[in-house]
Amino acid sequence: MGAMSWVHWVIVLGVAALMFGGRGKLSSVMGDAAKGIRAFRDGLKGEDEVASETVSKPLPKVEAEKEDARG
Repeated sequence: MGAMSWVHWVIVLGVAALMFGGRGKLSSVMGDAAKGIRAFRDGLKGEDEVASETVSKPLPKVEAEKEDARG
């Protein structure tokens, strides 16, 4: 019960061969994941730049008076 039978070893070796064998499938999958994460981070940086530009611009005089009147 505690030891692995030959069937378990065949399954483990088969999974390892699929992951590491061939043309480096695991490395290509991880490379694609890294590209996705990098694109996501670049997208977040772009939103921060846009948000900081809109916040740093002063309001027109009419808008600022409306803001003062509200509270």
